[in-house]
Amino acid sequence: MAKFGKPTNQTMTEADFLSISQKRYAALQALNKIDNFYDYEKDFESIWRDLGREVLESNLSDIPADRRKKKHLPNLGKSV
Repeated sequence: MAKFGKPTNQTMTEADFLSISQKRYAALQALNKIDNFYDYEKDFESIWRDLGREVLESNLSDIPADRRKKKHLPNLGKSV
């Protein structure tokens, strides 16, 4: 079982979520100009994956500095 840091009372408010999602609104609207469904789907998935990662990271407490910490996040394409 994964061990996270001590839980914090850091909960995301509706205003926080709207602020995070509002940053991606222009990118989502720009998708309407794409006429190729493959490119549309690829860009759409990328936008939502980034949004999901940011929401998840803001809801989790800090991960402890552990020598066994993963060096790469597999599905996020982002090195730690």
